[in-house]
Amino acid sequence: MTPPVFVSNRIFEQTGYTRNHPLSIGRVGPVVRICRLLGWLDDANYRESEPVAREVLAQFHDAGYLDALIRVSEAGAASAGDREKFRLGTMENPVFPQLFQRVAASVGGSVLAARLVADGGVAFHPAGGTHHGRPGRASGFCYSNDPVFTIRELLRQGHNRIAYVDLDAHHGDGVEDACAGDDRTLCISIHESGRWPGSGMCSGDRAINIPVARGFDDRGFIRVMHLQVLPALAAFAPEAVVLTCGADCLAGDPLSAMQLSNAALWAAILDIVGMTPRAVVLGGGGYNPWTTVRYWTGLWGRLNGWAAPAELPAEAQTVLRGLTCDLVDDEDVDPAWYVSLADAPVPKEMEMES
Repeated sequence: MTPPVFVSNRIFEQTGYTRNHPLSIGRVGPVVRICRLLGWLDDANYRESEPVAREVLAQFHDAGYLDALIRVSEAGAASAGDREKFRLGTMENPVFPQLFQRVAASVGGSVLAARLVADGGVAFHPAGGTHHGRPGRASGFCYSNDPVFTIRELLRQGHNRIAYVDLDAHHGDGVEDACAGDDRTLCISIHESGRWPGSGMCSGDRAINIPVARGFDDRGFIRVMHLQVLPALAAFAPEAVVLTCGADCLAGDPLSAMQLSNAALWAAILDIVGMTPRAVVLGGGGYNPWTTVRYWTGLWGRLNGWAAPAELPAEAQTVLRGLTCDLVDDEDVDPAWYVSLADAPVPKEMEMES
């Protein structure tokens, strides 16, 4: 079987977002560094993506919005009109250096990931997962919607059953709406009830929404996976799956009250990936840099069948100790986040038969 491929772009080694924004934290860059330190990433399994051209973005986005996105990126600021109409330059969706290039690189990585798995395999693109983006405006820290481009590229290749599974704490509203009415797709989203954007409370044709309560933990997650998600996927029999693996569902994230462990998420993702010959695994939200970096780094290892070390080497611990976050108080930083990748394992009594 073809080994998994890690897709990224050097632009994501910088945060991009400015201070006082929840995404002004280290995420993809530290994941890449730790994977390299562990010997998990080299030239053989890493692919540098190219930013897509405006013409590609125009396959989903309105021309006026793309004009505005380029305009504010070049000017370094948004006009009142652009803020009002396109939601650019707001506290939610700020303007920062190389904004348009970053958007184009994110979509480029997700399109490349879809192409890499055309004949089977797994591609991991942690800088993807911008699932709130709309055709004519930015939304929820998302200026585009790279999962939609991934799904459309897989459909273009001739695969006629594409499953989209969203494990982010926030409902994948942009993807669900983009896929509405297309019987070739199935969208499944597990997300915290009442959390922004406030949608995803009901299921419909080809959309299964599973809103969960505050404090939703591994026990409930395992039950939902085995009783709802995996049976739905088995019935749909996807030819490919696209996953958004936001880290904000983890315990310790400041923008959600879900309480999952990365161990439970890794196991679920492997179950999902194993149900189809091709999978694109994307990132998503995640506003605690320590839990996010550990989750995505360990996920790359698990996709390759590699066990996370019980204790990280000193150089990797240094990377984790160097992370900062204004939204997480010092006393809330668990010292274990510096030392290992895996959260506490799921107790045996919580496991369920498939």
